Amino acid sequence: MYGTPSPLVIDRGHVIDPVNSIDRVARLLIVDGRIKALDPADGDVPHDAQWIDAADKIVAPGLVDLGAELRQPGREEDETIQSGSNAALAGGYTSVLCCSNTNPVIDSAAAVELVIQMSQRVGGVRVFPIACLSKGREAEQMAELAILHEAGAIGFSDSPRPMPNDALLKRALDYCRMLDLPIFDRPEVPGLAEGGVMHDGCVSLSLGLKGLPSEAEDLAIARDVRLAEATKGRLHVGPVSTMGAIDMISRVKARDIVISASVCPQNLHGSDELLRSFDARFKVHPPLRSPRHVETLQNAVADGTIDAIQSGHMPRAREKKGNDLDSAPFGTAALETTLSATITDMVRTGILSWTRAIECLSTNPAKIAKLNAGTLSVGAPADVVVIDPDTTWTVRPENFESKCQSSPMEGRTLHGQVIATIVGGRIVFSPIEALMAGSVG
Repeated sequence: MYGTPSPLVIDRGHVIDPVNSIDRVARLLIVDGRIKALDPADGDVPHDAQWIDAADKIVAPGLVDLGAELRQPGREEDETIQSGSNAALAGGYTSVLCCSNTNPVIDSAAAVELVIQMSQRVGGVRVFPIACLSKGREAEQMAELAILHEAGAIGFSDSPRPMPNDALLKRALDYCRMLDLPIFDRPEVPGLAEGGVMHDGCVSLSLGLKGLPSEAEDLAIARDVRLAEATKGRLHVGPVSTMGAIDMISRVKARDIVISASVCPQNLHGSDELLRSFDARFKVHPPLRSPRHVETLQNAVADGTIDAIQSGHMPRAREKKGNDLDSAPFGTAALETTLSATITDMVRTGILSWTRAIECLSTNPAKIAKLNAGTLSVGAPADVVVIDPDTTWTVRPENFESKCQSSPMEGRTLHGQVIATIVGGRIVFSPIEALMAGSVG
């Protein structure tokens, strides 16, 4: 994206900005790629501005994802930065934190810089690399965190691998406190989870499938929060999926321990009952758990115990997900469905307000990652999503922008459609040809 974008007016939209407690119909003016004004007078709008009529639409800060696998370099059969960026824009995302499990992994300054350069050439969603916490993602030696940060990494994680090395995690939290950077941990005890296919419960027992016990997550969370308390480092745990995890996170937050947590949309809707089909599209990580876990997670998002909803985008090629349930990898395409799933399962059911939903999908993720995003404040980068909240669509993965065509949402009718994704004041995605009302002179 080069040059200065034209001025843009988004008119008559229902503007939601949790940072500034805005929740009303308003006019938004964008000039030089930044938010210029809310409710500008007609005389303050540049004569060459383009207009979007957003009547009956939601206008919000662009979504921010706390961890999507873009797979490039090295695993392009699953996803590329181009296809992942296209998927993110179609889902209303303007910023995406990129996981470190590429090939080679992102554990060097050169690897960080390569991902940034490739994403800049694509010119779509803003991509922010999460670098490895350990060298080679082998959990033996801490990566050179300061050098990785200087190269452009905004945080550290071996996710989706958990961090089994307690001493390394403690040292890293101490070190990152000085850098004021977050560590993202996918909480799981590998020894308890090894070989698991789905949630360990009545359904897995009846199907004869090895389970992933909730205790594997609970014990890892207990360690994580204790180390966060001891070091006062910035720790984000997630995505989480168990009642035990929610209980511990709630208790440590009540003691003012700084920790944040996220959940995936598939864990806010589907339960392990879906695995009775033996369909690998329901083999996701963290796994779909029992209905009691689902209800607890929904309530935790509503009451603030969980801070953010992240996509859990783990794309895997068709030939990989086409295997039987035991041998198929965990994974799903989720960037294009997360917003609509949240609207359908959380907003329209009354569990979340629109403001809380945008807070979980945009404002809080930006705060956790310390990005200049997640707000429509005057002077902020003009990263905006325009949403039609009432349009319904049926999830057909063959139409995804992502190279991955596996989704537990397949066949569901979801509410809410992105009609424009704007990055730096430019409309970089819109499925509606007649969106622009044209220039006014």
